[in-house]
Amino acid sequence: MSIEQTSQNPSAKPRVAIVFGGRSSEHGVSVVTAGSVLRAIDREKYDVLPIGITQEGRWALVGDEPARMSITDGRMPDVAQVAEAVDGQVALPVAPGHREVVLSEPGATPKALGEVDVVFPLLHGPWGEDGTLQGLLELSGVPYVGNGVLSSAVGMDKEFTKRILASHGLGVGRYTIVRPREWETEDGRAAVRERVAGLGLPVFVKPCRAGSSMGITKVKDLAALDAAIEEARRHDPKLIIEAGVAGREIECGVLEFEDGPRASVPAEVLVGGDYEFYDFEAKYIDSSEVRVPAELTEAETAEIRRQAVEAFEALGCEGLARVDFFLLDDGSWIINEINTMPGFTPISAYPKMWEATGLSYPELIDRLLQAALRRSTGLR
Repeated sequence: MSIEQTSQNPSAKPRVAIVFGGRSSEHGVSVVTAGSVLRAIDREKYDVLPIGITQEGRWALVGDEPARMSITDGRMPDVAQVAEAVDGQVALPVAPGHREVVLSEPGATPKALGEVDVVFPLLHGPWGEDGTLQGLLELSGVPYVGNGVLSSAVGMDKEFTKRILASHGLGVGRYTIVRPREWETEDGRAAVRERVAGLGLPVFVKPCRAGSSMGITKVKDLAALDAAIEEARRHDPKLIIEAGVAGREIECGVLEFEDGPRASVPAEVLVGGDYEFYDFEAKYIDSSEVRVPAELTEAETAEIRRQAVEAFEALGCEGLARVDFFLLDDGSWIINEINTMPGFTPISAYPKMWEATGLSYPELIDRLLQAALRRSTGLR
């Protein structure tokens, strides 16, 4: 098959494929994240190639127009709205040593779009943040920003995150797992209800492998449990149900430097108004306050930073992560979850925490890209 060649990169600047969107329920959040990164990336230092993945899974060439990738009138953007070609299909390289990106359109000769030096995967949720895209890039031998296959997969699954953290002596809350087949029988449902009753109320019913607070319900009455489970199952057939805790919600960013991972100053999530917890609407639409830095004692700040780095290393993370904690009323800490590709939207805590630590948004992106360019794919 012949391929039409486009001009190669004459500037010799590293070429970054920014991949975003995807098939998960966090599609719109990923598009907003990509828009923010496109605005901030240093164009004097990097060339960019935006590639969006539609909700149906088509890889599409997207215009470098970050203004179109923002929340408008409370509505999330969509890759299909910003794709350049309605029927075009972008293909990343599939063999080590080949970094050519190709655009195919019906009835036209495939067009080579040039080579990429590094991929910045900005997908959130399954089919992107969970090790699947990372596995593709490992097979292709293309460097990429952030965590590898295992840490991405473990960080996406809240059950195995908690198992690993607990095995390292880090505090986690009480929980139970609802597996797909269990909820499909009456005996299984009865067993789930009994376990949840044992946790005490309130509980939080969550998809086990989702983020951005999608599909989460706070249950204060067991009569509402079944409906909450069905809502979460719309996002993931596997669920986690966590016991409610009394405390403050504190987040901490971790970033890998040449000499190892370091933690940012922490932030505190302050949910006000009519919201009982940090759900999707509070997080992205009504913009609940994230206080940076959190009002903590020196000892509390030192402890959360220590535990954030320990959690990062326990899961074998690389590049970056955000670790979410609860500071309980008795002064102890538990880790709620770890996010291996935290949001980079204008309201996201991760870049705000690093800015307060002394690293601007453009510098943060540059450091992530440079780390990815230095790091080889494969076993390391």
